[in-house]
Amino acid sequence: MNYKADTVCIHGQGSREQVESTGAISFPIYQTAAYVHPGVGHSTGYDYNRVQNPTRKELERIVTDLEHGVDTIAFATGMAAVNAFMELLVPGNHVVATDDLYGGVIRQFRKVNEKNGIQFTYTDTSDLQAVEAAIQENTKLIYIETPTNPMMKVTDLQAVSEIAKKHHCLVAVDNTFLTPYFQNPLDLGADVVIHSATKYLEGHNDTLGGFLVTNSPEIADKIREMVKTTGACLAPFDSWLILRGIKTLSVRMEKHQENALAIAKWLTGHPKVTEVFYIGLEEHPGHVTARKQCGGYGGMLTFHVDTQETAHRVLERVKLIQFAESLGGTESLMTYPFTQTHADVPDETRRANGIDEMTLRMSVGIENVQDLIADLEQALGT
Repeated sequence: MNYKADTVCIHGQGSREQVESTGAISFPIYQTAAYVHPGVGHSTGYDYNRVQNPTRKELERIVTDLEHGVDTIAFATGMAAVNAFMELLVPGNHVVATDDLYGGVIRQFRKVNEKNGIQFTYTDTSDLQAVEAAIQENTKLIYIETPTNPMMKVTDLQAVSEIAKKHHCLVAVDNTFLTPYFQNPLDLGADVVIHSATKYLEGHNDTLGGFLVTNSPEIADKIREMVKTTGACLAPFDSWLILRGIKTLSVRMEKHQENALAIAKWLTGHPKVTEVFYIGLEEHPGHVTARKQCGGYGGMLTFHVDTQETAHRVLERVKLIQFAESLGGTESLMTYPFTQTHADVPDETRRANGIDEMTLRMSVGIENVQDLIADLEQALGT
């Protein structure tokens, strides 16, 4: 039977591995570093925790099923996942990347991968002509965020994947904002999906994690060899926390979306708000593409206020909404990209992408939406 996504969040598509006989509903935490060998040349299938762990394996099974892939590799953080994936490239390779990426990924590219001989061209991947024009003879990868962080640009994944295949490039998509509940990039032609599991998948702001999901056994084998070598694997307890968080992913994402749409519409009418970026708004330039390729619009929105003073006042006056540098949890958080998530991005690049002193990013939680709007109202003032 082919289960729907909300069922897969809880059970996966198949049966979990029978590694214990108690009938425990909650998958056990296998908090161990090593495993006993039955004999010389024999293994239980588990040899060392850096390579295999039953709790992590169960989590990887669920995420693989949600993303419609063939394998998932779980990492200690989202950035560890990005770092491992980029190690598939070699000096002289060229990457076309979304220009409005999360600042930590840009830092990874500039301070690690460029040093190692990888070349980058940043472009607006929502513009198909710009993507085509950016590809060079040595281009091996198109790296996409959609919607982007923080300006919520939407890339047509099927169209870009078709361009990539024509030029024999891989396509990697950061799907953190929408999660596999609302978007499945592998179904649209991508080769690899990246997640910061710290965000919506875990959903409670209490641990870190990352995933690489692929529909290529060859890529999966290379990534598993990389994590075996470098050791950035996800710990058993963190695996269990994320596994537990995913069980409620579907109901949380529906509530995040419901609240975000209501807040986006309210912000649009506020005199101190000059622009609202939420892909669920019909006037958003990427709305039609999002409606075509996504099952929903998520809980992330960005808005511009009239002055820097207003932005600072909002951050200092919000009460229910918390001024913090993360996203995707049950609690609503407000972030200041100019000095937080994108502080390491060159000023000229930030401003070219629309990030300035008046930019605020909000991760809309699952609180009562009228309470959230009231908090924004008192923080913005009149």
